[in-house]
Amino acid sequence: MVQPKRTYDERAEPVTGAEPTSPSPRFGTLTVPKASDVLAAEVRERILSGEFSEGTALPPERQLVEQTGLSRATVREALRVLEVERLVEIRPGRGGGAFVHRPGRESLANTVQLVIRGQQIRLEALHETREAIEPACAALAARRRTEQDLADLDAAHTELTEAGEDVQRFLRANIRWHSAVAKAGDNELLIGFLSALSESIYAATNLEHFTDARIRAVVARAHARITEAIRAGDAAAAQRRMSRHVCGFAQVAAEVDRRERVELAEADD
Repeated sequence: MVQPKRTYDERAEPVTGAEPTSPSPRFGTLTVPKASDVLAAEVRERILSGEFSEGTALPPERQLVEQTGLSRATVREALRVLEVERLVEIRPGRGGGAFVHRPGRESLANTVQLVIRGQQIRLEALHETREAIEPACAALAARRRTEQDLADLDAAHTELTEAGEDVQRFLRANIRWHSAVAKAGDNELLIGFLSALSESIYAATNLEHFTDARIRAVVARAHARITEAIRAGDAAAAQRRMSRHVCGFAQVAAEVDRRERVELAEADD
C-alpha cells in the first residue's frame, strides 16, 4: 500500500498541539525614594544650578508644607538633610528660617579630609597625591600671582624663618606658605585639595622627630627659590623646584617612618 506523501519536513519535531508558552516576565524589587529625599534633591539641584543664590531664604516651613503637599515632618527631614550637607543654614528665632549656603572651597577641603580620615588613607598615598598636584599649583601661581599673593608668600616665609626652635610654629608657617602658593594659582579645586592634603599630612606625621635645624634650613631655602620663580613668572622653574621640594620632603618623611618602625621592633624584642 502506498503511503501518502508528508507535507512537512520529516526531520521536524512532531506537532504536539499547543504551542510552547514564553516564560512570564519578572521584575526586580523596586525601591521607592522617601518623600523627604525627593524634596531635598529638588532643593539641592536648584541651589547647585544657581537658581537659589547665597543667602536666599527658603519659604517658611508652613508654606513648604502647603506648596509641596508633604507633611511637616517630611519637610523638616528634608531640611535637616540639606543642613547636614551644608547647603542650607537653619537660623532660629524671630527672622530665622532656612537660608541657602552655597558650598565653597572650605566645604571641599572638609569633605576631602573626612574621606582621608574615614578611609584611613596611607601617608604614602597622601604624599604621592601632593607630588602630583602641588607642582601644578606652583606653575599656575607663577602665571597668575598678584602683588597680594606675593605679599602672602613673603609673610609666610618670614614667619617660617623666624620660628627658630619653635617646631610647631615652623610647621604651621610651612602649611601657610603652601596654602599661599595654591591660592596664588587661583584654582578653587586645587586650593581645596591642597588644603586638605597639607592638614592631613601635618596631622598624620610625627614631624618633630626629623625637623631639626638642618631640615628646617633646607625647607626655607626651597621655599625661597620657589617664591623667586613665582615672582619672576617662571612657571617651568616654579613647577620643577616645587616637584623637587615635595619629593624630597616625602623621602625624608618615609625614611624617618622606617627608622621609627625599626626602633619600635627592636624595643619589642
